[in-house]
Amino acid sequence: MIRLLSALAALLALALSTPASAYWEYGHETVASIAYRNVTPATRGKIDALLRHQRLLETPTCPARTIEQASVWADCVKQLGPRFSYAYSWHYQNVDVCRPFALKPACKDGNCVSAQIERNAKLLQDPKVPVRERVIALAFLVHFVGDLHQPLHAGDRSDLGGNQALASYGAYAPDKLNLHSIWDGYLAERAISTPPSPVRVYSAAEKATMQAGSVEDWSRESWQVAHDSVYAVANGGDACAPAGTRASLDQATIERLVPVAKLEVERGGLRLARLLDEALGQPRPAR
Repeated sequence: MIRLLSALAALLALALSTPASAYWEYGHETVASIAYRNVTPATRGKIDALLRHQRLLETPTCPARTIEQASVWADCVKQLGPRFSYAYSWHYQNVDVCRPFALKPACKDGNCVSAQIERNAKLLQDPKVPVRERVIALAFLVHFVGDLHQPLHAGDRSDLGGNQALASYGAYAPDKLNLHSIWDGYLAERAISTPPSPVRVYSAAEKATMQAGSVEDWSRESWQVAHDSVYAVANGGDACAPAGTRASLDQATIERLVPVAKLEVERGGLRLARLLDEALGQPRPAR
């Protein structure tokens, strides 16, 4: 048993140190897969047609042949240095969870995830935009919708999206584990892996419920999840109480958070499907 626990700890430490682990791959790919299954056949065909031009990206170490590969492209190209450094701040928006929701101050000059979702959706929709730019817009859009539905990309406590908030995950508590890595990784992975699979065709009623609203509405909702289910849970019920040295998420707490994290992935997938249909497919009926 001791050897087994040691091996497990080593594997978890390796996963934590890998820059493209957990949500950065599994979560984004799952959001993309949900969307791909729930768009119209016409939209699916146009997605595939665009991705056949992925060579125009000239990022051979970061392919985008499928929508799942495209979903992690925006993270992968961070490794290419200054070529894509302009997009670094597009992955998140640090809206303070301890103040009334205010999106504009966190999105100065459009440098935030919600503004870039709207911008790239418009670029994707415009057939006059060069093919290369539309492929980039598709990859960015797929990734950023996933980012918005990771709550710590939508709201925080001036702690770099929870990266400075140390936390333990069950019995696992290495020195550098924090709230961001838990929600990005271990919790997201458990939520997605818990049956039933979120990758399926959803009913019209489910789509109508989860796809409703604007990008700003979705931002507010994810920010609220950050307040209620991330910080309040980590701080003993008060999201804005002074943080201790390390939050502790026990197994009972983790089990309560699994449905919350899973719902965020489902919302992200279905909302991405809506945006892709609006940009590439037939207009949807008025809501």
